[in-house]
Amino acid sequence: MVKAGRTIAALCLGWVILLPGGVRAQSADVEQVLTQLNAAAAKFSSAQADFIWDQFTAAVQDHDLQTGTISFERKKGLTRMNAELKQDNGKPAPKSVVYDGGQVQIYTPGIKQLMVMKAGANRGQWESFLTLGFGGSGDDLKTNWKVSLQGTEKIDGVSVAKLDLVPNEQKVLDMFTHVTIWVDATRSVSYKQVFYQPSGDTRTATYTKIRYNVPLPASVFEIKLLPGSTTVER
Repeated sequence: MVKAGRTIAALCLGWVILLPGGVRAQSADVEQVLTQLNAAAAKFSSAQADFIWDQFTAAVQDHDLQTGTISFERKKGLTRMNAELKQDNGKPAPKSVVYDGGQVQIYTPGIKQLMVMKAGANRGQWESFLTLGFGGSGDDLKTNWKVSLQGTEKIDGVSVAKLDLVPNEQKVLDMFTHVTIWVDATRSVSYKQVFYQPSGDTRTATYTKIRYNVPLPASVFEIKLLPGSTTVER
């Protein structure tokens, strides 16, 4: 699992005063979006969406596409997620990935194997990625990333903020030079995320048919194992 940092540096008032007007305005716009996300996160309870995950390998100019549905729930500051992968490059490849209580479970029914990984001390870092636009607040972003605003766009008729995020923690920076997200700041839901790797590879997640604050039964975050399944802990 990817990990994220915990700290972000703040500009002192003297530096803000010395910045040119355009930069001051951009900073003010960023703060406005982050404030909107704080308000939206307070009202966020859940979201579901269809997704396409595109892993692009620059060296061979190859795209690996996975499709499925994803569910998020955020209660009392705790995040749960279930990604149900359905196809890999157009072929059936069912897999369930559930995050709950600081633990990731990955179940592959084709080989009847459940892999379990515990976050431990990295729980906050894991969740910083899970909340990139799905229930995450502006404060969440500021804690782990250097945030800049690259404007606003419309996706599916919705006005979204395009935010570029640079990791504060070096070990995360070694994996991703930066992340760009397109987020509806009024609902704290993400329409697109692009993770840029030092190798030139990218990971792009696109979300459609977003259902906001829909009731989710507890069973959404439970994996039903087939008879004869084995469990591997890492």
